[in-house]
Amino acid sequence: MFRRYTQLLSGLLAYGIAIAMIVRGEIGIAPWDVLAQGISFKTNLDFGLITVLIGAVVLLLWIPLREKPGIGTVLNVLLVGPAASLGLFLIPPGLDLWVRILLFAGGIVLMGLATGLYIGARFGTGPRDGLMTGLSRRTGWRIWIVRSGIELVVLGIGWLLGGDVGVGTLLFAMLIGPSCNFFMPRLHIPLPADARVPTGDTEPIATIDSPAR
Repeated sequence: MFRRYTQLLSGLLAYGIAIAMIVRGEIGIAPWDVLAQGISFKTNLDFGLITVLIGAVVLLLWIPLREKPGIGTVLNVLLVGPAASLGLFLIPPGLDLWVRILLFAGGIVLMGLATGLYIGARFGTGPRDGLMTGLSRRTGWRIWIVRSGIELVVLGIGWLLGGDVGVGTLLFAMLIGPSCNFFMPRLHIPLPADARVPTGDTEPIATIDSPAR
């Protein structure tokens, strides 16, 4: 159990730092982060705080969808945003292009590692993944259709608010899946059958096309 909690918390911290690295890359960021950045620009509120608030709103949408959060889901909402704020504080903006490219690439790798740690601990899915699976179950639409629709809506709103959309946004969509899929099976913690109690534990996703947030 200690290993699972350590892996969960380290994964969430690393996830927030990875977001900050990609943001400081300044070549385009993930759709949900475009939304958080756009809202942050318009409200002058901290990026990490906006990330927490968006996660909380998404989690509230689980109620009509009858999704059941685990402790990992709640900690995801509470910890990823502050970790991202810490990373943005530590990494200055306006760096040389080659440094920003390295930050972006490193952020993709770190996010894959963080997703493997977080998912592998098996304490529940991220709030955005729960929204995806819940909508798919209630509408009967395929997962990829629901996920793509959500991401496009979020990306469009974030772009209209001034979020950073660029070539990195496309690269993120292309590279994050392979990065996550490399780490996830290597960091999966198996549980004995008699330990599977209704606490939000979930089976790991074999392959994903976006990080588990």
